[in-house]
Amino acid sequence: MHAARNERNKPLMSIKPPIAQQMPLPIQLRASSVFASYCAGQNQQALNVLQDLRSSGPNPVIFLYGSGAVGKTHLLQAACVSVAQQKMQVGYFPLSELHQYGTELLQGAEQMDLVCLDDVGAVLHVKEWCLALFNLYRQLEERGAKMLLADEQSPAALKIALPDLASRILAGTVLRVQSLDEGGQTEALCMHAKLRGLILSEEVLSYLLRRLPRDMHILCDFIDHLDLASLASQRKLTIPFVKEVLLQTGYAV
Repeated sequence: MHAARNERNKPLMSIKPPIAQQMPLPIQLRASSVFASYCAGQNQQALNVLQDLRSSGPNPVIFLYGSGAVGKTHLLQAACVSVAQQKMQVGYFPLSELHQYGTELLQGAEQMDLVCLDDVGAVLHVKEWCLALFNLYRQLEERGAKMLLADEQSPAALKIALPDLASRILAGTVLRVQSLDEGGQTEALCMHAKLRGLILSEEVLSYLLRRLPRDMHILCDFIDHLDLASLASQRKLTIPFVKEVLLQTGYAV
């Protein structure tokens, strides 16, 4: 069933890269990607650092690494939202999607208070990108601003084309983001549903967790789809209804 709807169910903001007018669409942050909806599990240290960016010290770099679907993007976007709410300038750049625009993508980023580069490993093997990121590093360092990076691999494992950039990244704050255990996944899924205005019964929650992959991206995306389907049909979240939606989305039941 749906709880009362409020403004939290709307997208929080769009982060437009400096040359967004040359791109087909701005980058949309997920409405659910806020610190309040993040279930930390074993990642409390990473959460603490991102909630207080200056606690990481004078080095601009904070580097998050971990396998796919462990919440790195959630943390980057939540940091963007938090800093933007303090009336400061932020930029979120998913480089696996945007690297084809070249290093011009970063024009103006040196004036931001927080620059978040997701999937940064997509460009670190390219010297041109490394030079651009090294210059950005120095400019952010002078202003006391932060550069938040994320990738599946640790910085020590990445092939970084510019040694000067590699040494500065390695000297920054490097944090591993770990997967949630079963209890943590359940808590995170309930938090995500609540943010959408949904209340999941224990019966429905158990049914979903038995039938969907234990991947938080897939689980949260399905909750979003379930929310829209429930609104469109004006039906409650019963197991028969959830089963129908699972079939529509191609998951075995």
